[in-house]
Amino acid sequence: MLGSVVLFVWLPAVLGLWNKARREVIESLEERAAQLEREQAARAEQARIQERARIARDMHDVVAHRVSLMVLHAGALEVNAKDTATADAAELIRTTGREALGQLREVIGVLKSTGAADGPALGPQPTLADLDQLLDQSRAAGIPVRRHDAGTPKRLPTLLEHAAYRVVQEALTNVHKHAGTAPTDVALHYHDADLEITVSNTAAPHRPVEALPGSGLGLVGLRERVELLDGVFTAEPRRDGGFTVSARFPVPEPALEERA
Repeated sequence: MLGSVVLFVWLPAVLGLWNKARREVIESLEERAAQLEREQAARAEQARIQERARIARDMHDVVAHRVSLMVLHAGALEVNAKDTATADAAELIRTTGREALGQLREVIGVLKSTGAADGPALGPQPTLADLDQLLDQSRAAGIPVRRHDAGTPKRLPTLLEHAAYRVVQEALTNVHKHAGTAPTDVALHYHDADLEITVSNTAAPHRPVEALPGSGLGLVGLRERVELLDGVFTAEPRRDGGFTVSARFPVPEPALEERA
């Protein structure tokens, strides 16, 4: 009888202590697992930062050095040019090279940034307000570029305008690489709820003397950039041997309400 009483009194206490110890062990294991997960994430982030820094160093060593040499040689050619045409061409090369160095520094700054508040401060990004200057650079390189605007120009989000600018820039770069001095049309169509950009060139009038190197990822990067803004991107050859790049960007509702 006494044994039954002792069992009745102490068994719940023992079970309670066992359950408490079990919960403590489980909580300790869960905390340990969470700690290991945090440490693994931190190591992965550190590895990512180191890889970005390595890429930045490689870009600086390989690209920036050679572009700097190009700028220096162009400057020397400009000073010693015997005629105006050569001087103007050298000045264009020097100016374009300096702009490329500035953009490269911004890209390297992004790669080296760790996301901290004291990260590199980037300069203003080009928008559609800078489009004419971009077209003039292609015209100076010998490409007949015509601009067409349709609809009513509207104030658009800066991120959207920057992406539209990059579409035109990359499309013109492809014309330089693959179509030489082929006539090119750049069209901007402002619809009620979206912006449509089209860059279309005819077939190359002659085979480029020297094909410019490329990564082959320009159009892939453009597609990703456009689709990140919920846009639609197409790039396809024309029947006449030319090529067309187009992008349609939806305008966010807040921007539409602001213009109403």
